[in-house]
Amino acid sequence: MFSESGSLGVGPVQCAWRDYRRGQSAEALVRPWLAGELGVAADAMALERDARGRPRLHVPGRAGLDVNWSHSGEALLIALGEGVTVGADIEWLRPRPQAMALAQRFFVATEATALAKLPPAAAEAAFVQLWCAKEAVLKAHGHGLSFGLDRLEFAARDDGWALVACDPALGAPGDWHLHAFAPLPGYLATVAWRPMD
Repeated sequence: MFSESGSLGVGPVQCAWRDYRRGQSAEALVRPWLAGELGVAADAMALERDARGRPRLHVPGRAGLDVNWSHSGEALLIALGEGVTVGADIEWLRPRPQAMALAQRFFVATEATALAKLPPAAAEAAFVQLWCAKEAVLKAHGHGLSFGLDRLEFAARDDGWALVACDPALGAPGDWHLHAFAPLPGYLATVAWRPMD
C-alpha cells in the first residue's frame, strides 16, 4: 500500500508525495497510489511510456486521465489529472553553487537578470522555484528539458513566477495553470497542467 507523506488537490489535479530511496522503482510506488485514487485494481490499468519516455496511463472505461511524477533527494511527487495534461517536478533544496551560471546559459535573459538582482540566498531558492516551473510545463508537454528551457519565459511576481511567453508548440501562456508549493521541509515542487488537446 502506498504510504503517503501528504496529498493535495488543486484544480483537476490530485498530488501525493512520499519518501523515496535512491534505487527504488518510482513506477512501482506510483502504481498502487494510482489504483487507490482511481478505485481500480493495479493490474486493470496500463502504465506505459511513449517514445520520449513520458508515462501514459490507460484505464478501461476512463478516458482523459494523465499522470506524471518526479523524484529528487528522498522525495517522490506524483500528479494525476483528469481532462488535462499534467507535469510535475520536485526539487530538493541543496546548495547549488552553479545556479546563476546555469540560469545565464539556459534560461531566458530576463529571467537570469531577475535572479541576479536578488540576494544570494533568495536567488538560489528563486532559481529552484523557476526550474520547477519550467520542468513541470516541459514534462506536461512531453518533451522534457530537451525541448529547451529558453523556449518558455517566466516573469518574477511577488508570489513566485508567472508564465508570460512560450514557444507556440507549448500553446499559449494563458492555457497553462501552475501551482508551486513546498510539500516537505527542504523541498519545492510545481505542478503544471493545461486542457487536453
